Amino acid sequence: MRITKQIIKGFSLILFFSIILTSCTKVFLKMYGLKNPITVNEDLILKIGKKYNIPKQDSYELDTSYYAFLFTLDTTRYSSQIKNHYQPLQALYYDKKGMLKSFYINCYAGGFPNLKWNRNKAFSTFLPKQQAPIDSIVSLKTQLKYFQKLSYTEDFSIDSFDYIIIVHWSRFMGRQSKRLIKIVQKNKKLATNKKVKIIYVNNDNHYVEND
Repeated sequence: MRITKQIIKGFSLILFFSIILTSCTKVFLKMYGLKNPITVNEDLILKIGKKYNIPKQDSYELDTSYYAFLFTLDTTRYSSQIKNHYQPLQALYYDKKGMLKSFYINCYAGGFPNLKWNRNKAFSTFLPKQQAPIDSIVSLKTQLKYFQKLSYTEDFSIDSFDYIIIVHWSRFMGRQSKRLIKIVQKNKKLATNKKVKIIYVNNDNHYVEND
């Protein structure tokens, strides 16, 4: 069974070393709820998105050139930041100025058999407590440049919101995607005095192309 470098990067250290030290790769993937990457079209994105409670008007697909863009940056200076923005599961909280204010990624979550997004009650406040290090290499404007609309996607104005939350998710990350989406949606409800929009970006096809 083949596993992409990107998937390995996305695992917690516990899973990573379990894969290296045993021959039970398939078992561990199943325990985490991960699936083999496959090519997804709009219909499948929307079908899975419905199961994950993703509003179709806020659904996008990530242009695979986004990852190529990341590696046009100075890899010597921004190696760890690029790796963070390369992860399959991400929640990025941007303010209306386009600055990243809170950042969550799978490889900092840890946990087994589910990623612990709410470690130390991080999502008990809005904005959530810090997890992954904040950086400025990918602004909100840059993120949006690499999002492809689907048939039902609705336009919105950044200026109409205090915060824009971007969730990167995938079919192949299975229930770990669903759990991230659920906790971000729950966290949004804590922003009672703020206007907040969540947009959801599927990135499955990148992992197929790079398998």
